[in-house]
Amino acid sequence: MPGQLGAEEESDMIKAATTSGRQWWALAVLTLSQLMVVLDVTIVNIALPSAQAELGFADDGRHWLVTGYALAFGSLLLIGGRLSDYFGRRRMLVLGLVGFALASALGGFAQSFETLLAARVLQGAFGAVLAPAALSLVSTTFEDRRSRIRAFSIFGAVSSAGGAIGLLLGGVLTEYLSWHWCMFVNLPIAIIALAGIGLIRKQPVVDRNALDLPGALTSVAGMVALVFGLGNAEQGGWLDVWTLAPIVAGIALLVVFVIIERHAANPLLPLRVLVDRNRGAANLVGLLVNGGLFGVFLFSTYFLTEALGYSPLATGLSFVPVVLGIIVTSTLVGSRLAARFGPRYLIAAGAALAGIGLVMQTGTDASSEFARDLLPGLVVYGLGLGLVFGRLQEAATARAERRDIGVASALINASQEVGGAAGIALISSLAAGATAALVASAPQSAALVAAVTVESYHAALWAAVGLYALAAVVSLIVFRSGTIDIDPDAEPLIGH
Repeated sequence: MPGQLGAEEESDMIKAATTSGRQWWALAVLTLSQLMVVLDVTIVNIALPSAQAELGFADDGRHWLVTGYALAFGSLLLIGGRLSDYFGRRRMLVLGLVGFALASALGGFAQSFETLLAARVLQGAFGAVLAPAALSLVSTTFEDRRSRIRAFSIFGAVSSAGGAIGLLLGGVLTEYLSWHWCMFVNLPIAIIALAGIGLIRKQPVVDRNALDLPGALTSVAGMVALVFGLGNAEQGGWLDVWTLAPIVAGIALLVVFVIIERHAANPLLPLRVLVDRNRGAANLVGLLVNGGLFGVFLFSTYFLTEALGYSPLATGLSFVPVVLGIIVTSTLVGSRLAARFGPRYLIAAGAALAGIGLVMQTGTDASSEFARDLLPGLVVYGLGLGLVFGRLQEAATARAERRDIGVASALINASQEVGGAAGIALISSLAAGATAALVASAPQSAALVAAVTVESYHAALWAAVGLYALAAVVSLIVFRSGTIDIDPDAEPLIGH
């Protein structure tokens, strides 16, 4: 009997070790899947000038290649999360990986603007299916609290670093291969992740409540119409019928969406999630701040390449100070300050600091030097953003019911992505208006292109400064005073 018990104990230990090892390999698959989605938020920015030169599309079309991805991704996130609950998380992860890879291949082989835009929209749509499934599977794969915290820390670190990796990788691929490889790079990532899908255990579907189709249709249609109207303002102007009509229709559809959610038996977005002041403020601030961020990144790319003559790799490296600033304040400083001041003053200070960093760059021109004229402002900008982003994630889920954690997580990510899409559309239209007189005043030349690029960059900076100032005001008015109470049993939130 003693020998038999010893053999059974040894067998149990081997089984436990094997299961534990399989969990961490499964995490590698899920993390790789998440990296692919986050990577594509930024990787195309560095490729845009080269893609525009090859495909020959107009300036008013370039922002759609960023907006199309962000809008599809953000507007479909809530639906993607719901589909994972309905059809099964592993199944939707596979669908997301396959779809994202095929969309990336389509973009890599694109020979026209229309094909590339369609590929970007499809990437965003399949990303909205993939991301919630991966996040949910991390939670269900790790059952004990300690392992789960460690797993989410790894998963979150990759999510946070994905944007920076996208900028750097976009520069390397564009300079040494071509912009097409900024799309093709997703294929080996997806293939490796699919090869390891068997490491993720199948889980029974326990939530088969009816999908909120009216809510899904009105929310997506409303956001698409609103952003389309803002984007059309760059070419048609603010009084054009294709600007005003979609904006009015978008607002009306979003009002209808709220009414539907109030009466739906299984709402896509339970309105109780937005009742909390801190949660509502976090989503509104996230929309404003990301609107500025996406616009600044887009116009900074063109300023660095067309006005300063930077290579794609040098352009990607130029954003590193921003990323480092975000890391410093979000991970090393922000948590200590949050324990003392809470989100109200910390987020307001971060938004104001980010705005100051952009103001510091408004004196630049085609003869500016990076270390002297750009670097200080970029560092300050990153430090400010780090104070904002870390605290937004906490405020977005604090005090939420356990059943609403997933919805709250998807909502803050959706707010940031849709805000980014709307921000690019708005800032692009304002920049086009600021340079209209300059474009009409002289014949096309290299000097004119540089002058227009500088003027557009300055207009984008000031527009983003306005968004950050508004975000600071919203923080001071809407957020509660005091620190955030975090449920010790709540799941960690991953944002990007």
